Amino acid sequence: MQKNKLSIYIESSIIYTNLCVMKYPESKEKFIETWGTLGSQWGVNKSIAQIQALLLISPDPLSTDDIMKELTISRGNVNMSIRTLLDWGIIYKKAIAGDRKEYFVAEKNVWKWSLKIGAVRKQRELNPVLDLLREIAAEKETGKTKEEKEFARQIKDLNAFTQQIGKLTDKLFLSPQGELLLKLLKMFA
Repeated sequence: MQKNKLSIYIESSIIYTNLCVMKYPESKEKFIETWGTLGSQWGVNKSIAQIQALLLISPDPLSTDDIMKELTISRGNVNMSIRTLLDWGIIYKKAIAGDRKEYFVAEKNVWKWSLKIGAVRKQRELNPVLDLLREIAAEKETGKTKEEKEFARQIKDLNAFTQQIGKLTDKLFLSPQGELLLKLLKMFA
């Protein structure tokens, strides 16, 4: 029996589709695990990053129980991680009619959630340094000894630099849809 081009195409499409379907669970697991590792490297709790990754790729809202089952982590860990993600504004509660459980969905717009994370990190990590350097630089006395003068000079330079970085990050994070960041990326691409 001779096969025509259409039947060969259909068979190859079915095989390709089956391969893609078979790969999904492994790909999903690898993505979630890698996202968690990346989060750890950036100073974010691994579970927080994994929950965000799971919600990011989930087409439907997930409950705490769903997340616990999928990631095999404790209820307490899920609840604390969800609270953090809610505080950052990168996941939301979703009510499902007729169900008393709380469900959660991720912000799917990559610009929105990445800018929100950047703003949170700036507030948590950069702003305290900016405040400290501003406070030290504001002191009138620059010192008498060689060490004190060098210290004052370095603080002044660090303060000027970090203040500029702070202004730049504010502009990047406050621009709608990350327009300024996108323009900068296009300039260097």
